[in-house]
Amino acid sequence: MKRQFIYSLMLVLTYFSAPAFAADTIVVDKADNGFMLICAALVFFMTIPGIALFYGGLLRSKNVLSLMTQVMLIFSVVIILWVIFGYSLAFTAGNKIWGGWSLTFLSSLSLNDLSGSINQYVHVVFQGSFAVITLSLIVGALGERIRFSALLIFTIIWFTFSYIPIAHMVWGDGGWLIDDGALDFAGGTVVHINAAVAALVGAYLLGNRSDYKKMALKPHNLPMVFTGTAVLYIGWFGFNAGSAGSANAIAALAFLNTVVATAGAVLSWTLSEWLVRGKPSMLGSCSGCIAGLVAITPAAGTVGPMGALVIGIIGGIIGLWGVVVLKQWLKADDVCDVFGIHGTCGVVGCLLTGIFTSSYLGGVGYSDEMTLSKQLLVQLVSVVITIFWSGVVAYISFKIADKLVGLRVSQEEECDGLDLTTHGERAYQD
Repeated sequence: MKRQFIYSLMLVLTYFSAPAFAADTIVVDKADNGFMLICAALVFFMTIPGIALFYGGLLRSKNVLSLMTQVMLIFSVVIILWVIFGYSLAFTAGNKIWGGWSLTFLSSLSLNDLSGSINQYVHVVFQGSFAVITLSLIVGALGERIRFSALLIFTIIWFTFSYIPIAHMVWGDGGWLIDDGALDFAGGTVVHINAAVAALVGAYLLGNRSDYKKMALKPHNLPMVFTGTAVLYIGWFGFNAGSAGSANAIAALAFLNTVVATAGAVLSWTLSEWLVRGKPSMLGSCSGCIAGLVAITPAAGTVGPMGALVIGIIGGIIGLWGVVVLKQWLKADDVCDVFGIHGTCGVVGCLLTGIFTSSYLGGVGYSDEMTLSKQLLVQLVSVVITIFWSGVVAYISFKIADKLVGLRVSQEEECDGLDLTTHGERAYQD
């Protein structure tokens, strides 16, 4: 009887202690893992083929393959640099500007390491997709005249000294801007402003195309542009919803806001163009789509649907102003209007994030001791820092590339087209 009593007591103690032990055991959430893998794949899909098709269609037919090759090689270079040192410097604890070297080569990561509720390997690949598309966005301003080797040199330097530190400052553990309270849900500063400023600097340093403003330089394939836009639009759901980090309510909010803002931007751009130019164009609707997606990116997970609609409408109008008016003021041959859309809408989106995150305006609300005016100031500071940082690094990076191999192809190569002179191929046979 005594033995049976002791045995029963042990069973009871085991029963009551087991839940406490299980509660302390951190396990991966398979649903979140699957969700984030799909989101990462969607962002990669935005780059190849999304960016390649969208930008490729905007260029002349003799340069379309060069653009696609640039995107493919940038994708490959950046993802390798990301796993070697990029992820570690961006997302481990370090100082206000840089992370640490603890995850260099990902050598200390194991299958059991987690980032929140997902495997850390999934976090590595998801954030790597952001790095890839940021560098790919830049080439749209440099098309039809940049030397291929110079672009690769620029990619390595700018990725290391601009993308990584800004990603750490905005999203990393102990980063400067995140500690100050800056809101950037999915990359308004890290991706869009960062890339747009570098693209504008590159356009200035390269100079205008030889026949710029001497003849009509029209897109060679508008159906390709539309297809690229559609790919970018669908992929953007992974971009924004995935930034929630798991399949939760914030991801659902970001998904809905992305749809609403984009619809508002398409309508505002198209109607404005219709009023100003007399006709609503397909290219205008595609550009409005991208403008809305850019504008809502920093706000997707913190504003309400009506705030997203206002951001989208404003983004469409600002984007049209950027490519029609601002481009003339800047006098830069930004071939695919990278700064005109990503720069202007990125800045406006970041600032409006500070306003519409307010719970009084339908947002999720600010952190403790933060007010609308203070949040708006923090957003402005983050925008200014990103513009300055990216611009300085881009200037130095392009100058180094120019010194090493020459930044621009010869006038004869430019006239014949980069497809043939750089890559020995033609997109279309006569």
